[in-house]
Amino acid sequence: MASRKSACCRLSALEVTLVVLFITMTTVCVTLIALMVTWSTHTGPAPEGKPYLIGVGRADCTGPPADIPLMGYANPQQTAAGIHTRLYSRAFIIDDGRRRVVFVTADVGMMSQRLRLEVLQALKVKYGDLYRRDNVVLSGTHTHCGPGGYFQYTLFMISSSGYIKASIEPLVNGIVKSIDIAHSTMRPGRIYRGSGELGDSSLNRSPQSYLNNPAAERHRYRWSTDKEVVVLKFTDLDGDGIGMLSWFAVHAVSMNYTNRMVSSDNMGYASYLLERDKNPGELPGQGGFVAGFSSSNLGDVSPNTRGPHCVNSGLSCDYLNSSCPVGGTKMCKAFGPGDDMFDSTRIIGHNIYRKAKEIYASAAQQVTGSLQSAHQWVNMTDVTVQVNDTHTVTTCKPALGHSFAAGTTDGGGDLNFTQGAVEGDPFWDGIRDTLVGEPSNQTQECHRPKPILFSTGEMNWPLPWHPQIVDVQIITIGSVAIVAVPGEITTMSGRRLREAVKQELRSEGAFRDSVVVIAGLSNVYTHYITTYEEYQVQRYEGASTIYGPHTLTAYLHKYRGLARAIAQDRVSELPVGPEPPFFQENLINLLPAAPVDRKPENTSFGDVLEQVYPVYRPGDVVSVTFVAGNPRHSGDIRDKTFVTVEIYDNRTETWEVVHTDASWETRFHWLKGSNRQSNSTVEWHIPPAAPSGFYRIRHFGHYKQMKGLRPVITPYGGSSDVFRVAASFYYQ
Repeated sequence: MASRKSACCRLSALEVTLVVLFITMTTVCVTLIALMVTWSTHTGPAPEGKPYLIGVGRADCTGPPADIPLMGYANPQQTAAGIHTRLYSRAFIIDDGRRRVVFVTADVGMMSQRLRLEVLQALKVKYGDLYRRDNVVLSGTHTHCGPGGYFQYTLFMISSSGYIKASIEPLVNGIVKSIDIAHSTMRPGRIYRGSGELGDSSLNRSPQSYLNNPAAERHRYRWSTDKEVVVLKFTDLDGDGIGMLSWFAVHAVSMNYTNRMVSSDNMGYASYLLERDKNPGELPGQGGFVAGFSSSNLGDVSPNTRGPHCVNSGLSCDYLNSSCPVGGTKMCKAFGPGDDMFDSTRIIGHNIYRKAKEIYASAAQQVTGSLQSAHQWVNMTDVTVQVNDTHTVTTCKPALGHSFAAGTTDGGGDLNFTQGAVEGDPFWDGIRDTLVGEPSNQTQECHRPKPILFSTGEMNWPLPWHPQIVDVQIITIGSVAIVAVPGEITTMSGRRLREAVKQELRSEGAFRDSVVVIAGLSNVYTHYITTYEEYQVQRYEGASTIYGPHTLTAYLHKYRGLARAIAQDRVSELPVGPEPPFFQENLINLLPAAPVDRKPENTSFGDVLEQVYPVYRPGDVVSVTFVAGNPRHSGDIRDKTFVTVEIYDNRTETWEVVHTDASWETRFHWLKGSNRQSNSTVEWHIPPAAPSGFYRIRHFGHYKQMKGLRPVITPYGGSSDVFRVAASFYYQ
């Protein structure tokens, strides 16, 4: 019995050991399973990486809103005559402790070489070598409703009434001030990235050209335009948002060429909306949160989503030439999605804002890693690329084709040119030969099949007509590479460029998770960049690809070199390249000085000519007209306003400003009359949420008069009668 009991006890001990082991293993398995489930379903942020130093800044860069041609449509009749919305520069500075980069997106048609050089000079005076050609990117939103006059090359001076100091100085000072603010507000923070698709806000305005790209390549993509919105979210260490930077490919041409008010167009309206959300209670242009919306590969992308139709018949335009049987290209216009250009700007801008805001809210992938910047100056008139073992291609001296003069469906030309022209016109060629000279055989052959209208690379009076030296630049913020492109690059060209840069960055293994974005209209303007296949069709974009059919091939070669240098950490070995000119002489100015102001008898400047009604309701438009001076006499108008809408505060018995001329709800029209008299009409489009109360509209300006032989500038102001905004009322 004892032996039996002993055996029983030994068996029990073994059983206990096995049970304990089983329980332990089961617990471990359950724990591992639980951890796996937790990891697979966890939606919170990944462990935080090392923070950057981040600074954001915004500054007014609005120039004179009178007489100066608006830059973009090249329409000589489209001179500034008021303000729809103000223009701003938005700067983002990132520092990883070793390197620093700056990205600026400004409400301008495009960056010019002269503007960039003047900004870099001003930064050098203030900061020494901290902000340089290689680590500062200047990009334009591509609004076609900002004052021109900030170029140093003859073609652009002719179309903008010359090089105008009163126009370029606000841009230089505004851009530098936005960088100053970003510099002074730098603090530790984090960056998150996100992306998403935005439909119903863009279409390809040259589908014929796009379809000439290889079918296999086109089939890789769902759309003929890029629908992706890329967002960088900037926060402080507490997670509070301090800024947002976004890229989307669409032309800022919702405001068409009949508009004469300075306007930031759809991209500016998107910034306006998001900054209003994030800076509650602040007037436009104020508040610490900065929302930058930047251009991308928009070369063939229109926001006019109803597409082109003949305005005199309602029928579709000719498919290839975008012209109409009666009226030609001028009658073929793209419209939509709104009832007019203001409504279309509102819809497209709101769509971009809404998508960016959605992505911003959900962005959780932190951007970490070091910063890099690579830059070269390149002579784009003489780039040779070895495309295979036996074949090389070269770029050309700049030239514009006949289809350049046809314009686009977003704004057609006045003369009888059409898009898709692959043969010259004896009439226009004869006029060209007489006025500016015939293109050389070498240039004609280099640009084939483009029929050359202006051989700008062979025209140098009084200064070169187009740039030869061009910036190519890439900056990287951890896994995000920003490719600064000096022109308007088409959808497929942008795709090829992004892919080429991505391949080079990933070749060394350090950028396997890289995202590549294109920042168009950056640093210097060189018109368009199409694919070789699109160039053959010679629509507007191909005719405006000024360095010839192999322009994109040359850029791919150059940007690959920059990306390779970044990936291998050999940026310091890159050749600087030939420095661009900074012309001091022969800068023409075709804009005459603003004359003295006159006023009707028995009136004063600021007096009301057309008064407001006593009562309005939300949705109405309040209009009041003042005796005015020329807005050019107000000088530097940055951080000022020609207009205020004010509500009376019964508690404090004071007037509170609720809108300025930077507000979407106001429109400031300057009307030049006869005998040097002018008026200013201010409109307030009362928003649905406007509180009931008593309001007034005020106008400010300056007028010029002669005191003996000396011109004297005098400020003035005027106010409407007090009127009431009622939530509801009945007309008697």
